[in-house]
Amino acid sequence: MVRSVHHFVDGKAFQGSSGRTGDVYNPATGEVQAKVDFASTDEVRTAIHAAQAALPGWAATPPVQRARVMFRFKELIETHMDELAGILTSEHGKVFSDAKGEVLRGLEVVEFACGAPHLLKGDFTENVGRAIDSFSTRQPVGVVAAITPFNFPAMVPLWMFPMAIICGNTVILKPSEKDPSASVRLAELLIEAGAPAGVLNVVHGDKEAVDTLLTDPGVNAISFVGSTPVGEYIYATGCANGKRVQALCGAKNHMLVMPDADMDKASDALMGAGYGAAGERCMAVSVAVAVGDAGDRLIEKLEPKVRALKVAPGNDPDAEMGPLITREHRDKVKGYVDLGVEEGADLVVDGRGLRLQGYEDGFFLGGCLFDNVQPDMRIYKEEIFGPVLSVVRSPDFGHALSLVNGHEYGNGAAIFTGDGDAARSFAANCNIGMVGVNVPIPVPMAFHSFGGWKRSAFGDHGMYGMDGIRFYTKLKTVTSRWPTGMTSGAEFTFPIMR
Repeated sequence: MVRSVHHFVDGKAFQGSSGRTGDVYNPATGEVQAKVDFASTDEVRTAIHAAQAALPGWAATPPVQRARVMFRFKELIETHMDELAGILTSEHGKVFSDAKGEVLRGLEVVEFACGAPHLLKGDFTENVGRAIDSFSTRQPVGVVAAITPFNFPAMVPLWMFPMAIICGNTVILKPSEKDPSASVRLAELLIEAGAPAGVLNVVHGDKEAVDTLLTDPGVNAISFVGSTPVGEYIYATGCANGKRVQALCGAKNHMLVMPDADMDKASDALMGAGYGAAGERCMAVSVAVAVGDAGDRLIEKLEPKVRALKVAPGNDPDAEMGPLITREHRDKVKGYVDLGVEEGADLVVDGRGLRLQGYEDGFFLGGCLFDNVQPDMRIYKEEIFGPVLSVVRSPDFGHALSLVNGHEYGNGAAIFTGDGDAARSFAANCNIGMVGVNVPIPVPMAFHSFGGWKRSAFGDHGMYGMDGIRFYTKLKTVTSRWPTGMTSGAEFTFPIMR
């Protein structure tokens, strides 16, 4: 039977009445497994009103009590780890081990949020002037909308709403309509952990739901992760409507392979970083820059590994890569492979013909490997978001660095080398937000912050860590004096502390 996925508003399931729904597929079989409600403008506003109603009480709750809810939420995620990972594998298609890794990386942010009361402390200065004290506090921004992508249906929401909620805000989560169930389950667990109704609400839908969140005056801040075109729209529209916005967007992550690199380790790193989650990661390495004479040796190592890549349904314990999220996205990625051939790149491994017995209708695509890709090709310039790795030949380090810095995206980049000078120069001089040295996917830990540069991010704050605290709070500074310290008579000069 096809199940229904409803909204979650004011602490309980909320069935939509708009009459519009979306299909949720099992990517391994191609079958529709669920219908998800698409919210109307009025239904989104119902969620906004629930969040507004819960805000005063939650904002007034002492941070240590909010942290206790987070501690219980952390325990519940650990208890339900396999259940959550199974939901991800079922709706997204990623292999089960990868799905568990996603939940764990989200859990790290929940763990960080448990300690946030220490980070929410203000500052105090006694006697900034005679008998005048000054202190600062961090207060919630209000109602936060979290708009999250299909590729990490648990991790990215967990990057957002625990940070917003521990800071005293209430949240409306709009997950991808392609794999919505994990967000609902997380909201149920947060209620079980003791969060009041209305603190976290989940609405599903399309552009109508998003536009309502972007324009309604009841929403104070927007967190977004997704593609650059959509992120630009969300940033511009949200800011135009007076909201604080952070938008983390597209990527074309490069990995430099220097001539001295260990080719076995570099090729292994590229396999995981390029083909893990079928390449549907904003931190996936999609370009390997072979420097100097590294190219032939790198291809020699990569080709048999890509051909041997174990592609299977995500619940197969031997699977290394599962299907793509939808048939439309699979066909789009295949179109990029077609384009690369037309543009003159060398298709070393062609995964377009992959067919799995018993899963002929699944959204599978084998690993694809291009060599001799040129910087003017679209397969180099555009984000493919699939299991397609492009190898670019570069004569020297300086040219390779210029490729990284010349690209419009600046999310992540890595260098594989044993040369400390090259590694240090790369880390210091690349215009990239997250850099790895012999680490192919340099996603920072929760006590740092995630964020790209250039057209990979819009807004002044990264996600989680101290940047998360800063984004989800407003700084207030109070200057106080009591009657015994006050002077008589009006003062018409600009206030001078003395």
